[in-house]
Amino acid sequence: MKITDWRLQHFEVGEKPPLQVAAPGLDDRFWMTANVPGDVHSTLIDRRIIEHPYFGHNDIKCRWIEQKEWWYRAQFDYEIHERHDGHGERHELIFEGLDTFATIFVNGLEIGTAENMHRIYVFDVTRVMRPGKNAIAVRFDPLHLHHQDKEQFQWSSYTKERPWLRKAAMNFGWDWGPRMVTVGIWGGVRLERRRVAKLDSVFVQTLSAGKEAAALRVAVDAVAYHKQAQLTAEIKLFTREGEVAASAAISVKGGRETAAELVVKQPQLWWSHDLGEPYLYELEVQLLAAGEQVDSYRKRCGIRTIELQLEDKAGKPAFAFLLNGVKLFAKGSNWIPADSFIGAVKDKRYTDLIELAVDSNMNMLRIWAGGIYEKDVFYEECDRLGVLVWQDFAFANALFPDFNRNFMENVRQEAIDNVKRLRNHPSLALWCGNNEIDWLYDMKSAGGDITCPFYGESIYHELLPEVLEQYDSSRPYWPSSPYGGNDANDPDVGDRHNWQVWHGSVYPRKFGEAPLLDYSIEGVTFKNYKKDFTLFSSEFGMHASANRYTLERYIPEGEFYWGSVELAHRNKDTNHQKGILLMEGYTGIPQNIEEYMNFSMLTQAEGLKYGIEHYRRNKHRTSGALVWQHNDSWPGTSWSLIDYELLPKASFYYAKKFYHPLLLSLDYEPGQPLCVWAVNDRLSAHEGEVLFQCFTLDGALVYEQSFDVKLPPNTAIQLVELAEAEVLGDAAPEQVIVKLSAPLLDAPDNYYYLRDHRELSLPNSTLAATFNEQEQTITIVASGGVARLVKITVKQGNVRFSDNYFDLLPGELVTVTLQQADGQPLRSETLEVSALNADKADIHFN
Repeated sequence: MKITDWRLQHFEVGEKPPLQVAAPGLDDRFWMTANVPGDVHSTLIDRRIIEHPYFGHNDIKCRWIEQKEWWYRAQFDYEIHERHDGHGERHELIFEGLDTFATIFVNGLEIGTAENMHRIYVFDVTRVMRPGKNAIAVRFDPLHLHHQDKEQFQWSSYTKERPWLRKAAMNFGWDWGPRMVTVGIWGGVRLERRRVAKLDSVFVQTLSAGKEAAALRVAVDAVAYHKQAQLTAEIKLFTREGEVAASAAISVKGGRETAAELVVKQPQLWWSHDLGEPYLYELEVQLLAAGEQVDSYRKRCGIRTIELQLEDKAGKPAFAFLLNGVKLFAKGSNWIPADSFIGAVKDKRYTDLIELAVDSNMNMLRIWAGGIYEKDVFYEECDRLGVLVWQDFAFANALFPDFNRNFMENVRQEAIDNVKRLRNHPSLALWCGNNEIDWLYDMKSAGGDITCPFYGESIYHELLPEVLEQYDSSRPYWPSSPYGGNDANDPDVGDRHNWQVWHGSVYPRKFGEAPLLDYSIEGVTFKNYKKDFTLFSSEFGMHASANRYTLERYIPEGEFYWGSVELAHRNKDTNHQKGILLMEGYTGIPQNIEEYMNFSMLTQAEGLKYGIEHYRRNKHRTSGALVWQHNDSWPGTSWSLIDYELLPKASFYYAKKFYHPLLLSLDYEPGQPLCVWAVNDRLSAHEGEVLFQCFTLDGALVYEQSFDVKLPPNTAIQLVELAEAEVLGDAAPEQVIVKLSAPLLDAPDNYYYLRDHRELSLPNSTLAATFNEQEQTITIVASGGVARLVKITVKQGNVRFSDNYFDLLPGELVTVTLQQADGQPLRSETLEVSALNADKADIHFN
């Protein structure tokens, strides 16, 4: 049964005797009602006790919450069934998430403690439960009580307090979000009634998968409450239509894993959505004691193999995922927690964000180490939608006390809990030990910032591999990200984080060399992506403004202008000058808030397009590109593709094209030949006509050439090379636009300017638009000149467009579909259409 109807109260530390507050008869009717799952902050927001921390500087006004002792209480009726066969009931109280240092009381008796946000806690409460009324109380300590007397390490990014605390690192602030130190019951709470035995875990893994048959290993582990218990597990695998695809029955011994092998004929394999169908079976395991069912397990699963290829066929270093034996180009982004208030995030928000990933043609999400091991709904949606998951363990950018036995045992149990919880998801492709720790330890040591040993090293290189060897050897493990080579960020071995762009990191570099930063236009420009021939780019990106609606909603009146203190408070990066330098080099420096929103979005979108098209053209060597970052946890300025109100930025709509399985692209630099490329990530060949056109910015055609192409499966090829002078004719390079199209192929049109935006001679353009309210579409046409970055806005959140932030040639007509993801009607009266070189369009409504 789920435990609901919680109440919440706070005290000064030590103000009240614990047994007094935990007493079952305590009158708590004057406490506030609390949200569980949730946290203290979100409850106080809902009860209007605090102003929303995301508005203005209110996050700073909430710091007092960290210093208090918080209590949750719940009272409920419970039945206890008496039995006379010697096999009485067991009762277990299960907490799926406690944040972070908690003491748990049942009916006034202390039953145990918790000290790790990332663990599941199970308590046997058989001897303390009563028939009828029962009470649970949970006390949460302020964190400082548990780290104030601990050693502080030389390195822990953003705060020195967190290495001893097994809690989401981003709670203490990061370079994209505020300090928001949450506390509370962030996972579900339930009581489970048991008798004789229970299933401790079920693990299904694909041993082999072919067209004719697949072999699965299903391992069952049970806990028997009586030595004489005779246990049997009945295993059935159901198709989506409910038919039995395979079955087995095995004898089970308590405390000892027992496995059965299932053979599935003509299996339907699980694929990422871009390569096939993410087909899901349903696995059922019934645990029987002397023929009586005492427990059961039923979950969806997939048949698929996953490998990490570290050498290619020629024996050269590689870093590529093989899904069902097929080499994959991983296209995706890095996932951070969906909100600073993790426990309060609704399932719908997960669905929306993962659907957006699919909509932008992503096939992989990397769960970054500074957040959490995500909620079940995240992996279930990735299973359903065909999105692979790179899973970091929760260790980010710090040293950790691996010399402390209690800490290491806590970490071991954390790893076991999460490996056992997540290992049956077909979407889970990789376990990774940490984020950037191996790489940054070497750089900081070389730079003199660290002189101590590599505390934490044994976690990623010993403890975690040991846990995975025992509990999940079915998928690859990678010690850190980035990792490999002479410098952990070596482009020739392993994966790489490209922070030359944006952060100005100077490369090449080798182990032991002091790190260098170049804060100049040339040092941070996205043009540096073309110097990167990495095997796998697992983290890279650049800032862009959130959408106007998102910013205006959380910035106080009168402060929404370029250069305001409130706007700067949205940006948590260490040096705001980096974004200015990037814009200065590509768009020019913005002079007002409108230019800032447009210029930062355009720079991010064009920069990611520039880099990712380069990576994809080199897919014979590079096997993945995961943008930093997918989403936001609060309404700020960051590297995200989708802002906090679930409004995609320009880069998201660009991603729909630069991540498309069929990509036409132009490899070009000023004064150099124009090389046309085609990339085919699909498993089938494609052929058709590709059209190269060059127009002046007022729409006159100056050059055109078509050519037939045959695209083999899973390849990238150069189609043609054209001289710049031949293409331009009498036109100047700053006055033209190139269009690549393939009418008979499924590849999206692609547009290129032959000079940076700040150098273009853009004419004034005029936009006209017609909104069809019944069909929820808007049709837009440009005249007078190319319309640069056509932008459609509606003053509400979670709105999706079939396209947005696009360029439009004169006379071209585009119809865009609009959708409010929550099912609410669009506020069509707030609809606006504009472009960088066009005033707001006159919109005709019909």
